[in-house]
Amino acid sequence: AAAEALGAVDAIVSSTLQRAHHTAVIISELLGVGPVHLDDRLVERDAGEWTGLTGDEIDVRYPGDREAWRTPPGFESDDRLLARVGDALVELAERFEGGEVIAVTHGGVIFALEKHLTGDARRIPNLGAQWVEVGVDGAMRLGDRVPLLAEHAPAPTKSDVTEQV
Repeated sequence: AAAEALGAVDAIVSSTLQRAHHTAVIISELLGVGPVHLDDRLVERDAGEWTGLTGDEIDVRYPGDREAWRTPPGFESDDRLLARVGDALVELAERFEGGEVIAVTHGGVIFALEKHLTGDARRIPNLGAQWVEVGVDGAMRLGDRVPLLAEHAPAPTKSDVTEQV
């Protein structure tokens, strides 16, 4: 379903983390675009001492920290995350100039990028997508979110239903 929602692209690049890479390979096979290029700069934020823990485990080991937005030692800052992801996206823009590239990454990366580009962000569901236009000069512009699964699509409004009739 995600591959169908994305349509034709020129290349697929993925985080080296297993879930993202697996997703990229499935999309690649269904779209007939490959091979999947791997880039470790697209990995999820390094959560320092929280790495590998669930939200519940963090709350037990670090009571109140998530609620107060306190982060542990080693937690990757937005600036560092955006620098490495930005470098990767600009390099992709240069390598595939004028083309459309799918970068399969992680929710925390997309959240930080949206926040940086618009000052606002909201969580993105698994298998959610966000178009980002990247110039070879490094300029970035946030495009639309793309619901890749029907369950993530916004519910039709009354005007949508009226237009279909």
